[in-house]
Amino acid sequence: MRSSRRKVVISCAVTGAVHTPSMSEFLPFTPEQIAQQATDAARAGAAILCLEPRDPANGNPAPDAEICEDIVSAVRAQTDALIAISTAGTAAYPIDDRLACPLAVGPEAVSVDMGAISHSYRRSAQGISEWKFGWEKTFVEEADGQFRGNTLLDIKTILARLVHGHKMRLIFECHDPSHLHNLAHCLDEGIVHGPLFIQFHFGMTGGLGSDPGNVHMMQAAANRLFAHDGYEFSVAVHGRHQIPLAVLSAIMGGHVRVGLADSLYLGKGLLATSCAAQVLKIRRILEDLSLEIASPEEAREILRTGSTTRIEHPAGEVRLNG
Repeated sequence: MRSSRRKVVISCAVTGAVHTPSMSEFLPFTPEQIAQQATDAARAGAAILCLEPRDPANGNPAPDAEICEDIVSAVRAQTDALIAISTAGTAAYPIDDRLACPLAVGPEAVSVDMGAISHSYRRSAQGISEWKFGWEKTFVEEADGQFRGNTLLDIKTILARLVHGHKMRLIFECHDPSHLHNLAHCLDEGIVHGPLFIQFHFGMTGGLGSDPGNVHMMQAAANRLFAHDGYEFSVAVHGRHQIPLAVLSAIMGGHVRVGLADSLYLGKGLLATSCAAQVLKIRRILEDLSLEIASPEEAREILRTGSTTRIEHPAGEVRLNG
C-alpha cells in the first residue's frame, strides 16, 4: 500500500466526547461552532474531519442524530474533506444509539473502537474550581468508574451493520495491542477485509502512555498481524504530547491526527484557539520535513477499506490469543 511518494493524511478530531466547556473556552459544542471549526481545519489542511455531536445548550456529549445531521450537512456544504463519525460510547449506550448520524446524510467513514478501555478525565480538569455547566463535574468524577468502547460482540454487530449494509470506509480505533488482536480476529472471520486504516491511541489515563516506545510497539504488533503493506496507521495522542508523537508517526511512515478532541493545547501552557491552529502547526512541521500533505481525494484512496481485497497474513504468524 505504501508508495515511494507517500503523502501524510492529517485528520482532525474537532470536539470529541472527553473535554468539557470549562476546560477551554475554545472547545466548540454548538452545531455552528463545530461546523465552523471543522471547515477551518479542512481549509488549513485536514483531509479527514472526525465529528461528534454535543448538546448545543450545555456542551454535553449527545449521540443525537438530528444534531449530527445538521453538523455534517453544514460541513459538507463548505468543504470536500472526508467526514468521519464515531460509534464510540459507554456501555450504557445501546449499539444502535452509538451511530448518532444517519449514514445517508453524508459521512463517508465511521470509526469503531476495537475494544474497551478505562478513560479518566481528571488531569484535564486540574485547576478548575468553577464549572460552567452542572453536568461537567459529575461527568469528570464518574469517568474513573466507567469504560468506553466495545465488547467483541459489540464490534461484530457494528461491523456487520456497517460493512455489509453500507460499505462504509472504516477507521479502526486501537488503544492497546489487544484491540489489534480483536481486529485480526474480525479479519480472519471475514467480517472486515483489507486494506485497513488503523488509528493508534496514546496518552489517555487508563491506556498506553505517550511514549515513543509504545508507538513502535503498536506498529510492530500491527506488522506481525497484518503484514507491513496490509494496513495504514495514524496516531492520535491525548494531551500535551500530541504534536511530538504525531511527528514521530509521520517519520515512521504513518499519518497524523490533531484536534481539540484530543488536546486542548497548542504548546506548553498555551491553549489552542481552534482546531485549525493545531492543523496549521503540524502541517508546517511536516512540510519542513519535506513530507507532502494528502488531499481529501488522496485520503479517500488511502481509506479504501470498502474494497474486497483480502489480506494474506505473513507466513508463520502465531495468534498468541488463539
